[in-house]
Amino acid sequence: MPSMLTLVFRKLKVGSKPQKEESSMAPQPDASQQRVQPPKKQRSDFEFGKILGEGSYSEVVQATEKTTRKEYAIKVLLKRQMIRENKQKYVMRERDVLTRLNHPFFVKLYFTFQDKDRLYFGLSLAKRGELLPYIHKVGSFDECTTRFYSAEIILALEHMHSLGIIHRDLKPENILLNEDWHIQITDFGSAKILEADSSDGIVRANSFVGTAQYVSPELLTTNRTERVEKSASKCSDLWALGAIIYQLLAGLPPFRAGTEYLIFQKILKLEYVFPDGFPEKARDLVQKLLVIDPKKRLGCDECGGYPKLKAHPFFQGVDWDNIHKQTPPALKPFTMLDGEEIHSDYYVDDFNILTPNSLSDVFEKINTNETENEKTHSKKYVLDHSSEERAHLLSKQEKDVKWHQFVEGNLILKMGLVDKRKGLFARRRQLLLTEGPHLYYVDPENMVLKGEIPWSRTLKVEAKNFKTFFVHTPNRTYYLIDPEGYALEWCRAIDEMMHYTYQA
Repeated sequence: MPSMLTLVFRKLKVGSKPQKEESSMAPQPDASQQRVQPPKKQRSDFEFGKILGEGSYSEVVQATEKTTRKEYAIKVLLKRQMIRENKQKYVMRERDVLTRLNHPFFVKLYFTFQDKDRLYFGLSLAKRGELLPYIHKVGSFDECTTRFYSAEIILALEHMHSLGIIHRDLKPENILLNEDWHIQITDFGSAKILEADSSDGIVRANSFVGTAQYVSPELLTTNRTERVEKSASKCSDLWALGAIIYQLLAGLPPFRAGTEYLIFQKILKLEYVFPDGFPEKARDLVQKLLVIDPKKRLGCDECGGYPKLKAHPFFQGVDWDNIHKQTPPALKPFTMLDGEEIHSDYYVDDFNILTPNSLSDVFEKINTNETENEKTHSKKYVLDHSSEERAHLLSKQEKDVKWHQFVEGNLILKMGLVDKRKGLFARRRQLLLTEGPHLYYVDPENMVLKGEIPWSRTLKVEAKNFKTFFVHTPNRTYYLIDPEGYALEWCRAIDEMMHYTYQA
């Protein structure tokens, strides 16, 4: 007798349809007219590469089909673990959703197969990976880039909702980027397909789904008997959209706290603020999406549906019919200063920072902007001290410099207060350049070491003006503003340390 899991997987076969029983007297088709079914794929047909993502009972692996050389993202699900965690229904749900979706902004399910221990889903490969690391990399997106990707998310939601599907866990980790930098939404294990007999379009679940920072308030409400109701509708995805647009522009989600419980309390109270520099049209859009009453959110049927949402002034100029054919905006680091966007000359390609100019060209541009006074007073930061000289300087530093406690016994070469920005948020920090090399940053008010900018051969420094400079590292760009106007001096000191440390 077939196992329950085998019965489940029979339903997972892509394109399979229930076969009608035929009478033994029914005429049989001629052999020449019978359709030859292609052989079922198996693990040995593929070369498996790096792991793209992992879950409690599955992992996603990059794989190349040996005969065609086509690349896929293959989701490998462990049968035993899936049964242990009672996840069969989530696998079924994901398969059902993927087979219904037919849109360029979703991952595509091409095939399924299994062996004794595992199930395999062959999915389209989004070569650029998740959206979230790019937000972390650049801090936040500029208005143009945010408009583009928000528009693509809206078109994806419109298609999905038109099919009666709600995602219920929309977040930057579940938005992938393909090779051409367009989005592909994934992870439908928490999704729901609204049944035709659901008159109010609401699904009620017995367990919480979603991610704290993006969950809508209707999923958190309780009734008088303290029984969690947890109702989700298409409008729940619109709430998540509002939180994502906020994060793309600000760099952080709107609702943040030390625990999930505290995040939930902020959501229920609609307790969030816009940082300085948040664009006015985008602010209005977010305020109309992050609304406690789901029926009053822009984009829901009661508020004009998707036509009304797409007509919002923030999306002025968007070519909704052809956006999937357009080249997405180049993803460049940027920051805001005095209400103006300051863009990097570099752009992001996966986790590399690329530029048409060499680093020496950048510093040649910096030098041409320096005043004669700055050139006269420029100093050399990296010196070859004798052991006795270094010991003397360290002894004096330990006695006279309060920041010595944070630098692990290294000699401080340059220090000063800077505003360290993450997205539109800024924190005052004491920046310490030391031998080693190290770039420490300290909270000067609480006298706490907050972190260190990692050094490597690929570190790049970029001055934008006399106050603003960027430090580009493989996984993140650091935005630093020197209120005293010594950005060029900071860049020279860091570049000098780079040459001293990594000279051939």
